[in-house]
Amino acid sequence: MSVVLGYDESPGAARALHIAVEVAAAYGEPLVLVYGAAPPGPVGEEYRAHYEAVRQAGRSGLERALASAEEAGVPATVEVIDRGPAQALIEAAARHAARVIVVGSWGESPIRGALLGSTPHKLLHLSTVPVLCVPTEVED
Repeated sequence: MSVVLGYDESPGAARALHIAVEVAAAYGEPLVLVYGAAPPGPVGEEYRAHYEAVRQAGRSGLERALASAEEAGVPATVEVIDRGPAQALIEAAARHAARVIVVGSWGESPIRGALLGSTPHKLLHLSTVPVLCVPTEVED
C-alpha cells in the first residue's frame, strides 16, 4: 500500500505535503508524489515547448517535496503523469495500491469547485480510493 499526494507547489499542496508525510509515517508506507501534466491538444513546436516547460516545473516541485519527505524519514517516489491532475492521481493510486489520495485545496466554495472542476471536487466524485482534502491554513 501507499499514500498518494497530488503536489503542485501551491499553498494548499504545501500543507497537504505535511499531512501526507504524517499519514505515510503513521502507517509505515511509502509516499508517491504525483504531478499531472496534461499534454496540450494541438501539436506544434510552441505547444511542445510549453508542455516540456510544464513537465519540468512539475518535476522540480516534486523533487523539492521529495526532499521534505526523505528528511522526515518517509520513503518517497515522484511521478509526472501525462494526464490532468485528477486522472493522474486516480491512475497512480491504482498502480500503487493507495490507502488514500491526499490533495490540498485553495479554499474555494463547493459551487466554484463544481463549476470550475477543481481537482479535489473531481476526486471526491471519481475516486474509488478515499480522498483526504487538506484545507489551506487560515492566516490570523
